Amino acid sequence: MSPCVLLLSVALVSVTSAQFVPPFTEDCRSHMYPPNGPTFRGAVAWYTVDLDLPPSKRWNTLIADKKTDLVTMIQAIRDLADAFVPSGRLVELVDVTLPLMANTLPDPFSEEIKGIAAVSGIPLGEVVLFNIFYEVFTVCTSIVAEDDKGNLLHGRNLDFGLFMGWDVKNKSWIISEKLKPLVVNLDFKRNNQTVFKSTNFAGYVGMLTGIKPHTFTLTMNERFSLDGGYIGILEWILGQRDGMWMSFLTRSVLENANSYEEAKTRLATTKLLAPAYFILGGNQTGQGCIITRSRTLSIDLLEIDLKLNRWYVLETNYDHWEQPLFLDDRRTPAMKCMNQVTQKNISLKTMYDILSTKPVLNKLTTYTTLMQVSTGNLESYIRDCPNPCMPW
Repeated sequence: MSPCVLLLSVALVSVTSAQFVPPFTEDCRSHMYPPNGPTFRGAVAWYTVDLDLPPSKRWNTLIADKKTDLVTMIQAIRDLADAFVPSGRLVELVDVTLPLMANTLPDPFSEEIKGIAAVSGIPLGEVVLFNIFYEVFTVCTSIVAEDDKGNLLHGRNLDFGLFMGWDVKNKSWIISEKLKPLVVNLDFKRNNQTVFKSTNFAGYVGMLTGIKPHTFTLTMNERFSLDGGYIGILEWILGQRDGMWMSFLTRSVLENANSYEEAKTRLATTKLLAPAYFILGGNQTGQGCIITRSRTLSIDLLEIDLKLNRWYVLETNYDHWEQPLFLDDRRTPAMKCMNQVTQKNISLKTMYDILSTKPVLNKLTTYTTLMQVSTGNLESYIRDCPNPCMPW
């Protein structure tokens, strides 16, 4: 059992209250779209990232707008670190050691992170920390589905903040709540033409959710493993740098790959710092897959196969051939709702319903994104999960 999964089991004692006892699931939701009601906090604002600008200046406008929220987020991380190591030595280590790590990151990420630190006034080491968190702390649900007309649809819930401070009064994760004001949609342009779009957190330069219009869609989920992100980051610090940061790879693929097959090959074969699931959708019938990765190998490829009546692929944070941890089974209710909707009725609207059904929607959910490759559409919504709601 991985450290993350073990912690999840232990945390049940301290976090779970009477309102979280079984059953953990609810009936499949309907009529949730257009987004409304207590699960919907708001639509996500759009910003342009100009790839023709020097890397150090690409994020200036966004960071200037989101500086206060980013400072608040970083301060929450500092407070958690001080509570965990009261001497302050952990924060001191971040401020002294991680700025040196910035110089080791590949282009253009190193210069972009330095530019964000300069505009925000946040110490460079803390901006680096914010950008490596996602290698080890993301839990999500991603779905690629093909409707009965051959259209490929891709939806995801981005869940983040597990074990990062439970607010007993508000029954929420502290870091998850601090992240929500930082959620933005980004239009990456070169020569004034869209290269790709993404839903991101302001201050984070990697990609977890994105679309290359008319070409492919891509999301990334964490894969729990003993040979996990902590090991890869430690190896990087010690000088072994032949692996790729997961979210840097997804951004590179979104920016540079020109087809579904090219994207699939790069995601399956590039050595990584952390194990991952890459969920990829294409622009032709049958083009949807889950790539299950170790740090060095592609372990498994599960693809849409209409001949087998597999019209969708769905990934949370567990290998699809294994049972999910019983405390964290988002897969079973999500698949139940997908099967209930049927291929005939799947749409961005009904996919939003599925992603709004507890526990697929949970206290860690920061945003929901819906993408349709044929139209180039990406839309995102900041989410809440009213009580009673599972902590994860």
